[in-house]
Amino acid sequence: MAKTIKVTDEFASAMQQLSAEAEKTLPEGLMVAESDDALTAPPPQDLDALNARLDEMENTLVDKIDKVLQRTPSGNGNGADLAARFQKIDEQLAAIRSSETVNQRLFDTLHDELLKYRDNFLHESLQKPFIHDLVHLYDDLSSLSEQVRSAAERESGLGHVAQWRDNLANGIHALMEILHRFEVKEIEAKETVDRSFHKVVSYEPADYPEEDGRIVMRVKRGFFWRGKLIRLEEVIAKRYG
Repeated sequence: MAKTIKVTDEFASAMQQLSAEAEKTLPEGLMVAESDDALTAPPPQDLDALNARLDEMENTLVDKIDKVLQRTPSGNGNGADLAARFQKIDEQLAAIRSSETVNQRLFDTLHDELLKYRDNFLHESLQKPFIHDLVHLYDDLSSLSEQVRSAAERESGLGHVAQWRDNLANGIHALMEILHRFEVKEIEAKETVDRSFHKVVSYEPADYPEEDGRIVMRVKRGFFWRGKLIRLEEVIAKRYG
């Protein structure tokens, strides 16, 4: 913008200079009268000198205009070159912004994968064996509880057997609370066999076709851990035919 103002000032200065030179060139006899009928024509020799001077002024004016145009952005190509440089700078800035965005996404992705790897390592390598041990302990306590319950039913007069049964039931309940804190959950009880969750260890005959696949007894509990099946539930089911 400053360059454009400078060029305009130079052009105006050139025009003022040419106007001053024109005033000096006019002969003294060439004057404008105060009234329309007072015009006086200059001598022929003065007209020749005036024409020559006007031609010189015209040539001078053309030269000055050419010089002014050469100093403008459109005259010497600097404007196009400057615009191309600005375009290149914009493209480089856009590339930098795009690169930073891609790098940030890549960093976030790698960070998330690292966290998942860490969590999976902790769960799979450290917690999973411990959880399997807890599940086996649950199986052992459940089996012992069933034996004590049967003994208590047979020997109803022995109060200490009933006390053992209740103590075992409380221990199993506490163990289930520990498993829940480790995100371990039991497979919910179902009426019919689902091969995605059940393993049939024994069959009983069914009297009717609609009884086929009906679960008779849950032998060993199945469990999920963090939403994944870690053990099928063992059941006894009916089979028709």
